[in-house]
Amino acid sequence: MSLRTMLGKSLGGAGQAVLGLAILAALLAGLGATSSSSAGRQDPYQDKVADYGVCRGTDPACYNDWDLPRTTDGRVRVLVFTATGVSRHAHLGPLLPAGMNPPLTSAHVAQNAVVRWGQEYGFEVDWTEDVRQLDSPAKLAPYDAVVFLSNSRTMLDDAAQTTLLQYVRSGGGFVAVHNTLGAMYHWPWFQGLLGGANFYDHGPHRDGQVLTVDRRDASTKDLPRRWDFRDEWYNLEPFPTGVRFLAEVDTDTIGSGTGFNGHPGHEGEHPVSWCQYYDGGRAWVTSLGHDPAAWTEDSALPGADSFKTHVVGGILSAAGERPFCR
Repeated sequence: MSLRTMLGKSLGGAGQAVLGLAILAALLAGLGATSSSSAGRQDPYQDKVADYGVCRGTDPACYNDWDLPRTTDGRVRVLVFTATGVSRHAHLGPLLPAGMNPPLTSAHVAQNAVVRWGQEYGFEVDWTEDVRQLDSPAKLAPYDAVVFLSNSRTMLDDAAQTTLLQYVRSGGGFVAVHNTLGAMYHWPWFQGLLGGANFYDHGPHRDGQVLTVDRRDASTKDLPRRWDFRDEWYNLEPFPTGVRFLAEVDTDTIGSGTGFNGHPGHEGEHPVSWCQYYDGGRAWVTSLGHDPAAWTEDSALPGADSFKTHVVGGILSAAGERPFCR
């Protein structure tokens, strides 16, 4: 006699009905789990999705829409923070002196680009690499968005970490560009702010094609569906979770995705830009931007104009000037 038959005899008619519903629910749950797994990415590793202990994702309910002076002053102010720990990308130029808005040279192509774009699109830009400019929440409070641009490793001290956390929780806008995905590895909250993702490695700097996968967002609505670009095409571990993917690289256009540290790549699904609400704030992230020509005025690099449109849209949407993460 089967276990089900024995249970049925002991439970009676009502019990059998309950048991049948339970079995059906279990089967449906199993089918649902299989469907969900097969619909997602297929990778040779199965990391669990981290819980960062905050409200995060694409639901605007995770945003703290507080009535603060920066939202009612009629200005859009952006701070660009380019401090680096170990490595430093060429598009950042030489180390900047301490203080706010130190002199920029022609070698600081990325900083110059954001300043130039601000003048063109109507937002004010300050810049610094001095962590002391982030030593109290009051110093970030006036900014509609902060742009962390190609930072690396550990570049924030305890005071700056607290300032950034308080700023985001007050509904601040955060933008991460390129190597910022390779910063503050030891701080889980920051990894969550990046979409639960970190830079692991990359293949050769090479040409590829970016696919605009969500054209409703302010950072993508004016982009072509497919555009040429040149980059390092970061491999990510962990893989972004709970975010809205905005753009991917077509992995058929870049050859092998294997990175210099052995990451197998993201064949068939390799995101390069995404957005989310995080712990009260807005976060827009892109791994693009390695090539200095992407930041150069009147650049001959294919896709440079699309990259500019993409980043400017990300900044303005994170700042609340345009709809965010649509």
